[in-house]
Amino acid sequence: MDMTLLREWTPLKYSSEVIKESRALNNGKIMLKGIIQRADTLNQNGRIYPRGILEREIINYQKFIRENRALGECDHPDTSVVELKNTSHLVKEARMEGNDVYGVIELLDTPSGKILQSLVESGVTLGISSRGVGSTKQQGSSLIVQEDFQLICFDIVSEPSTPGAFINESKQIRRHDLEKTFNKSDRIDRIFNDIMTWR
Repeated sequence: MDMTLLREWTPLKYSSEVIKESRALNNGKIMLKGIIQRADTLNQNGRIYPRGILEREIINYQKFIRENRALGECDHPDTSVVELKNTSHLVKEARMEGNDVYGVIELLDTPSGKILQSLVESGVTLGISSRGVGSTKQQGSSLIVQEDFQLICFDIVSEPSTPGAFINESKQIRRHDLEKTFNKSDRIDRIFNDIMTWR
């Protein structure tokens, strides 16, 4: 099966009061909290992420969080590589709560991060969107994400103007791009996590 770039969109929920409180409690930083992904649910792109696969990827993502490199970009690029020059935020926490992935995101003081800070302070509705690589299998009218899925990051994006607009943006991924995204230590950690879940 070919691996493609998969992107999903979930609206971020915040208000001007929440933003002011966040700045007051976090030394001027804006921290956004809420559901950032959902398992076993048909999303806007017609895809379903099985809970076991999403849970596995959130476990693997903890390494990026621990190492303070769970970065994301403002808007989705057409690559699996997270470009440092375009980073806007840092995921500080991601955990499963039932079928939901709950996250805490810090908006950075990078040029892209300042754009996001200005947008949220102006009340603009933004969404959080996962970026990963993998394949899907048609089941009825839905696409089921398969075992080869690998979560790369969570980007902050605007809501697509047309429902399902992101579905046509899937791109073929080159192995070289994945090697830039996941270093040797990341790949070893992924294998170790897989072994720990064997029953």
